Amino acid sequence: MASATIRAFFDEPTNTVSYLVWDPATKRGAVVDPVLDWDNRSGDADTASAQALLDAAKAEGVTLDWVLETHVHADHLTAAPWIKQHSGARIGIGAGVKRVQTIFRPVFGLDDMAPEGGDFDHLFEDGERFRLGTLAVEVLHVPGHTPACAAYRIADDVFVGDTLFMHDYGTARADFPGGDARTLYRSIRRLLDLPPATRLWMCHDYKAPGRDRFAWQSTVAEQRAHNPHVKDGQGEEDFVAFRTARDAQLAAPALLLPSIQVNIRAGRFPAAEANGVRYLKIPVKPKSAEAAAGLS
Repeated sequence: MASATIRAFFDEPTNTVSYLVWDPATKRGAVVDPVLDWDNRSGDADTASAQALLDAAKAEGVTLDWVLETHVHADHLTAAPWIKQHSGARIGIGAGVKRVQTIFRPVFGLDDMAPEGGDFDHLFEDGERFRLGTLAVEVLHVPGHTPACAAYRIADDVFVGDTLFMHDYGTARADFPGGDARTLYRSIRRLLDLPPATRLWMCHDYKAPGRDRFAWQSTVAEQRAHNPHVKDGQGEEDFVAFRTARDAQLAAPALLLPSIQVNIRAGRFPAAEANGVRYLKIPVKPKSAEAAAGLS
């Protein structure tokens, strides 16, 4: 079975890995999880990271057919619409994005959001298959971190999103709205039931203790043997108890608020207001009646 050619691009400010993936026979390809460069202190946005993906595709002679999102990211803003604008690629994500939109639409008052995932070009169902040239791509729904999480399998390579981290680091959190630790465990086991030599490509890396370099490629065998959260012999109940306790101590991701607003609209920002400026929202949540009164 033919294999894809894969090139990784690591964005250290967000610890995110984007991928350029293509069929070497036909040069048809996809970008997985592209990053929009974003300065949260100033609101400055740039496309240097996305341009690097396009430059690489051009250098390799690759025609981009897809921008594939593994989920609605909470830690970086997607550059999917910019990639689409400059390549004609379609933007795809798991069909569970509709539930994510239902959860967050009222949180941010996103009345301009297209219904039923309409900002995306395609919503993938579990088990759906499509082609990159001669390569067959299988979509695996792996919810738990979010309801929209999908992995993309091409022969012996799987892009797992945030479902798993490196085998020396662990697994994703499951405490975002719509997340669930038990569901996450079952999604992980679905991935770890694949053949042992299957290569797993991470969406993030944070350097496990004792490792001095970033890494983003693991195997099913390595995860089964070494992942401290789900290695063989660790059951569902233990994982749920551990993940729930750990998640209760985690702070919100630094880019959570801007990321969710943009990413559930496939990277589309709100329309510019009368002054020509686009604005994102910050929900205010007073912690007491006294605090609420002080906001009036």
